[in-house]
Amino acid sequence: MGFGSTAKKLQKVVDMADDLYAKLNEQKEQLQELRNTVEETSDRVRDIDHEQAQQRALLEAIAEEQGLDTDAVLTDAVIEDAEATADDEPTEPGSQSATETTD
Repeated sequence: MGFGSTAKKLQKVVDMADDLYAKLNEQKEQLQELRNTVEETSDRVRDIDHEQAQQRALLEAIAEEQGLDTDAVLTDAVIEDAEATADDEPTEPGSQSATETTD
């Protein structure tokens, strides 16, 4: 085996290493962008949570001023949501849902 063949093989390995290095750098950049996006999203979620807490406090204060029981209102909303979810669930073939009746 001559030096020309060895040089070609070595050059091929170097080219592959260069390609791999370029792909690795691209992956590092994508990972950094993903990290930045996650941090931004986390910040937004924290801001939204804070704003929601403020709005809830305001609504509860208004409800109290109007003589409304916020716990009862929330309980009713949860019950209505659960009932709506139960009505939307598919039933197995041959079975009847809670709202269906037989003759």
